[in-house]
Amino acid sequence: MDFKPFTPYKVDIGFYKSTSKQFTFEEWVDVLIRAMEYNPDNNNPATGFDSIEKKLLFLTRLLIFVEPNLNVIELAPKGTGKSYVFGNLSKYGWLFSGGKVSRAKLFYDIGRKAAGIIEKYDFVTFDEIETISFSDESEMLGALKNYLESAKFSLANYNGSSEAGLILLGNLPLNQWGKPLNDSYFKALNPLFQNSALLDRFHAFIQGWDLIRVNEDMLLKGYSLNVEYFSEILHKLRNDSTYSYIVSELIEIPKGADTRDKKAIVKVATAYLKLLFPWVNEPSDVDLDLFRKYCLEPAIQKRGIIKEQISIIDPEFNKRVPDIRIKRST
Repeated sequence: MDFKPFTPYKVDIGFYKSTSKQFTFEEWVDVLIRAMEYNPDNNNPATGFDSIEKKLLFLTRLLIFVEPNLNVIELAPKGTGKSYVFGNLSKYGWLFSGGKVSRAKLFYDIGRKAAGIIEKYDFVTFDEIETISFSDESEMLGALKNYLESAKFSLANYNGSSEAGLILLGNLPLNQWGKPLNDSYFKALNPLFQNSALLDRFHAFIQGWDLIRVNEDMLLKGYSLNVEYFSEILHKLRNDSTYSYIVSELIEIPKGADTRDKKAIVKVATAYLKLLFPWVNEPSDVDLDLFRKYCLEPAIQKRGIIKEQISIIDPEFNKRVPDIRIKRST
């Protein structure tokens, strides 16, 4: 039998970029929210998006869609739409929802000589990580650490590589003020995800308790980008090196900066640039104030949460992040 997907259009990434420039920043943020099938026009503080910051935190979930080998953790209470976003918005993602995961299924099946999930998708989601188990935890820990560090892995005589990012999703109990019950966010998780060396290889942390619980008022009303079209756009943006070049030209890395911190901040800032300002072609196209506020500072903050949590688990880790700034001459 033969199957042809129904796609009554051509995905013109150049048209997408040039058209995005015709929107104001606030309008473009709303376009992206709508593309995720949510309603940006509801500004009720209890049931909707009453600030640009809430919208941008929601859009942070899309970063892993547009940036290769980006590794993210999101912990949130139930009902904030985690599973829907990562399981339904793109055919280029794979979602494990609880259960047992083997190294063979994720990386490479030696017996069957078959590539694993990690080589077939743009990103892999471990949902409900508090319920996920592994066939051999020590084996999986070693494989994950190697892959998250270098985007490569070796099993038997097989050497594999992938651009797939990894995102961990977990439910987090909150207190009466809507904050985590424990200062150590990973305490209730599988011990594998409390390994400081593994956590250090993740680039960003999303504070899901600051997101809105999904409700009827959040459901999309009116126009939106076609979801399949939008997922193709995000997929095509992954390997556009224009944005990483622009970020490298805009920022100044202090001497002695931790290599993993620098890599994480640059990757997250690049992903934000792709998502929020897709039309830029040169460093001179960038509004530096907007870039600082909505790309660089959020990247530093989200990497900072990772470092702070690692220092709670392992006091030998320094929780400070490099003071990366916009170049003075820019």
